[in-house]
Amino acid sequence: MKLVHEQAQGTDQGLILQDLAREASIEATPSQILDTHDVAGLLPGGTSVYVPFLPGADFQRTVDACRKLIGDGMHPVPHVPARAVESHDQLRDWLAGLTETGTHRIMLIAGDNDAPAGPFDDTLGVLESGLLADHHIHQVGIAGHPDGHPVAGSDLITSAMARKRDYAIETGTHMWVVTQFAFDSDTFFEWLEQHCEVMTPMPVYFGLAGPTKLTTLIAYAARCGVGVSARMMKRRPSAARLLTSWTPDGLMQSIAQHVIDEPHSLLAGIHVFPFGGLERSAQWLHGLCREANELNQQPSQAGV
Repeated sequence: MKLVHEQAQGTDQGLILQDLAREASIEATPSQILDTHDVAGLLPGGTSVYVPFLPGADFQRTVDACRKLIGDGMHPVPHVPARAVESHDQLRDWLAGLTETGTHRIMLIAGDNDAPAGPFDDTLGVLESGLLADHHIHQVGIAGHPDGHPVAGSDLITSAMARKRDYAIETGTHMWVVTQFAFDSDTFFEWLEQHCEVMTPMPVYFGLAGPTKLTTLIAYAARCGVGVSARMMKRRPSAARLLTSWTPDGLMQSIAQHVIDEPHSLLAGIHVFPFGGLERSAQWLHGLCREANELNQQPSQAGV
């Protein structure tokens, strides 16, 4: 994914918004991918599509979804949940299946299992096993938690982030951070500043929810541990008046302005969680591109 800062200086907010929308990554389940006849008709060619894996699911569905995405001109980024792996051999099989499709980038997460199903307690165990390198996987996304981790404390999370960064530097792995979705840009930017040193030089992608019912979004937030931002939304009068829907338009304005104001920020783009449906989020991204393009066509006010 292209870094938005490559175009930040000397450009206005409309151009930044357009670039953010065009370069956005998005999440889609294996069922959404395999059941959608024309993924290429929904998303721009070359879009990074993250493929989650839920406990108890068949990983072959993930492999099949990645194969279809590549055939549709997309870049699959399958989730590999460390705590769901039952054995080293199973992880080898998963990685071999992915690389056979031409997939060489993954999103490495701990996973939702309360207890490890096998030898890996966390993502560090997978990294240190050497199995990713054995399968020529040198592009790895990891998770960030602006609202805090639902289980681990901040000191532990910071220490683990440093070890992952060091692994990336030592092995020549391209590693990036995708955050859990957030409702509040201030919370994200405070977290980004506080963790800048430990995350450098890894690019960071702001996770945000696509258009959906607000009640649906708050339910996902409670399930995923995004409690602080959810409580802030419910306290705001504007949110109370908009209990029927949510769009991330306001967040996008804040993100674009941050890119302009902070040209050396680690923020590199956005990642969309399509809780309201893949098609609806794709349409929102297309609409944002159109609106940003119209804004770009307006006469400049400079020098007036």
